[in-house]
Amino acid sequence: MIKNITAILGVLAAVTSLSLADSAPEASAQDTKKMVQNNFVETAQKGIKLSGYVDAGYSYNFTGAANGTSDVTGRFGSDTAAKGDFNLYAVKIALEKALTSENKAQAGFRTDVMIGEDANYFINRDSVSTLENDQQNSNQLFLEQAYVSIRAPVGNGWDFKVGKFVSILGYEVMERPANMNTTFGLLFNVMPLYYTGVLSSYKFDDYLDAKLGVVNGSNSDNNTTTGSELYGSSASDGCAVLAALNVTAPGGNANWSNNFQYSSNSDNNTAETASFNQSGDLSSNPSLALNGNDGSAYYMVYNSWGNWAPKFANDKLLLAFNTLLQFTGGSGGQAQASGTGYSDNANSTEWGIGAYAKYQFNDWFSLASRGEYLQAYNGQGDGDTNLWEYTITAGFNVIDNLLIRAEYRLDWGNNSVNNAFTGEGTNVPSSSSGPAHYAGAEVVYSF
Repeated sequence: MIKNITAILGVLAAVTSLSLADSAPEASAQDTKKMVQNNFVETAQKGIKLSGYVDAGYSYNFTGAANGTSDVTGRFGSDTAAKGDFNLYAVKIALEKALTSENKAQAGFRTDVMIGEDANYFINRDSVSTLENDQQNSNQLFLEQAYVSIRAPVGNGWDFKVGKFVSILGYEVMERPANMNTTFGLLFNVMPLYYTGVLSSYKFDDYLDAKLGVVNGSNSDNNTTTGSELYGSSASDGCAVLAALNVTAPGGNANWSNNFQYSSNSDNNTAETASFNQSGDLSSNPSLALNGNDGSAYYMVYNSWGNWAPKFANDKLLLAFNTLLQFTGGSGGQAQASGTGYSDNANSTEWGIGAYAKYQFNDWFSLASRGEYLQAYNGQGDGDTNLWEYTITAGFNVIDNLLIRAEYRLDWGNNSVNNAFTGEGTNVPSSSSGPAHYAGAEVVYSF
């Protein structure tokens, strides 16, 4: 009887053992990722690990009414609550049996779950424009990843992920503690978050590795077609192709990552970047990226990022950049915000650039800085969107596994601040070019 109980407890321990998500590209935000990546609990079943974190904080937006949202275009949903707001950003738990370094036939798996306000917006980022403060929800459950990993002993070892996995694009990732700054950047908010499909990777040597995959499309468990209520005959079964090439410098202190996605039909990239037109009304919605399009169109994005830790700084300084060029083309119907009609032109383009710097003064204190610019325009003549932001973040590693960060952020750009949905009985926004000020603090415990 005792043996049976022991066996059952062992099985339960194996089932509940989880490992912290490494959703970033391998070298993305390396400096801060180490804090959460190297902590885990190994359970009775060898090779399966449990880890994660609890991330909470306080934010204050100096724009918007207290019963509405600040609605700063390009700012992530959890970061837009008007006035002061306590936040449970995320409780992150993951379960993983990673592949070993041996070049032999083997298999593993990974499952990542996130609960909290961030999860609410990762499910559908574009919902921020209609949510008021009292609709912030920390009870949402978001399945970030769930895939089977396989290694084929071909050459140096050919790896595959089959299932749901995070985007290969971008320098920032969905885990706030793994990024240099607490808030998410402009470029992060217009790039895909996750895919469902197959992704293969191959490491040629210590300096060059590549990825190639086929998926349904961005942020969707279904195919990349987003709907066809108006252009039903032209909408077709789509897919997306992913490709990446990463170059690592000798010595491992720098790398350059190039990432590409092509979707053969309208893509479900739920970018939280819908903007108002120049007149400031809701009858036009020149979204950044294809959000809510129908019909026959395509989506293409190229992202390049890199980081460098100069050896003369003794691993205290990290410099990085992030760039983006994405556009859509073809015919399609874009739903207008008023719900009164569709446009026949699905063309839109955006490009952006970001620069990052972090200096680790000592074991417990660091300063990180980020500056970004994003421009977007569509083929409907609704005017361009030009967004800027600057962020500075102070980090304090007080004790083991505990990170405290304080942050100031400034956003500005044409019609970047929209005071719609303030509970004043009207949906007509008052818009301005900012500036929009933000101050916040974050406490993270990782395990």
